Amino acid sequence: MSIEQKQNLFKEVMGNYPTGVTVLTTTDKGGNPVGLTVNSFASVSLDPLLVLWSIDHKVSTVDSFVNGEKFAVHILAGDQQDVCKNFASKNVDRFSTCEWKVSEHNLPIIEGVFAVLQCETFQTIEAGDHTILIGKVVDIQIEQKEPMLYHRRHFDSIPPEFYVVNN
Repeated sequence: MSIEQKQNLFKEVMGNYPTGVTVLTTTDKGGNPVGLTVNSFASVSLDPLLVLWSIDHKVSTVDSFVNGEKFAVHILAGDQQDVCKNFASKNVDRFSTCEWKVSEHNLPIIEGVFAVLQCETFQTIEAGDHTILIGKVVDIQIEQKEPMLYHRRHFDSIPPEFYVVNN
């Protein structure tokens, strides 16, 4: 099997692994907000509170995230498909497409999300064509909303049938 065939198979496997959807935000050197859609997000530790995500080295804002000292993880609500698409798009003024504010930690915070974890960068790890960022959670906000689910290149709210208990 060629490397290209393995990569395509890997993409198919990972695309069939259901995940939540996040938008990561920070500021660039000029203090301007930057952000992108990410589904490579996971919890790491309870003591201290740590989370991780990874960023492709080809992303235009990679330096802002990797060399920054903080970032915010927005776990999108099920009704935020437009936010998800806009922060995944190129050549779009992403922050003009949503309501947002600057937090007490000086991070851009998108409104209407399921939850926000504001983090200080704890560690970065080079891994292939990505950098893994580990963040220490310094603030948590949560709303009474349903989170978004991503599966097979589709995203939506978690279906109510998921919660049905079969006896």
